Amino acid sequence: MSDRLPPLTALRAFEAAARHLSFAKAADELAVTPAALSFQIKSLEEHLGEPVFRRLNRAVELTEAGRTLAPGCADGFAALQAAWRSVKRLTDQSQLNVTAGPAFTAKWLAPRLYQFAHAHPDVELRFSASLRMMDFNRDGVDVAIRFGHGPDDGVFSLPLAEEWITPVMVPALAERYPTVESLLQAPLIVDHSIDFLEPKCDWSAWFRTFGMNVPEGHGPQFSQADHAIDAALAGVGVVLGRRALVIKDLAEGRLVAPFKIALRTGARFRFLCPEGLENRGQIRAFRDWIIAEIERTKDIAESFELRDVPVAQ
Repeated sequence: MSDRLPPLTALRAFEAAARHLSFAKAADELAVTPAALSFQIKSLEEHLGEPVFRRLNRAVELTEAGRTLAPGCADGFAALQAAWRSVKRLTDQSQLNVTAGPAFTAKWLAPRLYQFAHAHPDVELRFSASLRMMDFNRDGVDVAIRFGHGPDDGVFSLPLAEEWITPVMVPALAERYPTVESLLQAPLIVDHSIDFLEPKCDWSAWFRTFGMNVPEGHGPQFSQADHAIDAALAGVGVVLGRRALVIKDLAEGRLVAPFKIALRTGARFRFLCPEGLENRGQIRAFRDWIIAEIERTKDIAESFELRDVPVAQ
């Protein structure tokens, strides 16, 4: 038997029919008639020399040959689709697909997008707010913003500004709790989204900087950073705000940080994209814009004394 492949149309018809186990559904997906799809599969079977489907009264099932062929066909067409999406992105300078975590999207990107859109009206931004690990080719993503330690093997990775945490609150609460000691009486909002950091950057760590202990279960707890910050903005309590997520609120006075001691998290937000594409038009424009936006609040960031997380005794 020759190793020459059958026509691509026959393989495509087989892949769809094997996935649906229905000639009618496969024909509908490929926008052909059931008769045309059946002809393509018969052509493949003649090329192979044996059947790939067992025809039943109202259904079809794969033969042993069909079951052997189906996974490779599915993987092959998935690879072709990924390659096609990749090459289309290379030629499309008008669209930029970005993924970032929900908190960064809500607290950093969304409030600033007007400036980027105004400066780059020719670029259409599309966002996916997700923490899922992305495959740039498979998921059609151009840029990912991720928080953590890395490493970021096999991609272009640009660490953004150093991240730290410090207590932030609405001005009215700052008047009520003017000292570190009085802060122990405040509702302390807990943000569990950074529980993964080592050493831990939590209320206990911040108070240890002053030689103090914090009682457990002092205030509301949230699994998402943006929800914890929203609670602080509503005056519910005091939250340990991460630089990137609260600095705009600090700059515009919605939140204040009366204690100018901040703890380094050791982790950073990183700008990620496929290696070799970092200088492509819209990717570079987006990267340069993010860097410029960080620079705009540099004076606020530099007003804090940064300290390492103290070791628990």
